[in-house]
Amino acid sequence: MIKKLSETPKNWLTLDVCARLFRTFKEKLQFDEPIPHFETRFKGKLEGILNSVNQTYDGTPLNSTILDAASAYFNQLVRGHPFQNGNKRLAVLFTHYFLILNNIDFTLDYKEMYHFAVTIALESERGATAERTKEWAKLILKRFTKDLD
Repeated sequence: MIKKLSETPKNWLTLDVCARLFRTFKEKLQFDEPIPHFETRFKGKLEGILNSVNQTYDGTPLNSTILDAASAYFNQLVRGHPFQNGNKRLAVLFTHYFLILNNIDFTLDYKEMYHFAVTIALESERGATAERTKEWAKLILKRFTKDLD
């Protein structure tokens, strides 16, 4: 396993970070379907996802490793639909940025990671549990990431 994936996250996603990423990359993420403005997201959903991933118990993060937190962000963003459109594309972007914040990078191409997000969404619709799809996300992240520096 990548050494840093087992470390406790030093940096977390925030609403401000997500808004800035959204505005910076919105045009590049259009593909065949537009992404509505950030402000039109379903109020409270993104905030709930960000808070649940960063939740602590007795001062200890419940997603105690970078791998746990990254797979939770990815899985919950895909399954939770905080945006009217573009949830899978934004799940890839936000998760990748979270990893970079913690000195880890994807080695998997963006479109391949997007196709993995589509698979997660389809399996979720077919009844796969959140725990199962989070485990799949962990496997992909373990396989296709590398430590920076």
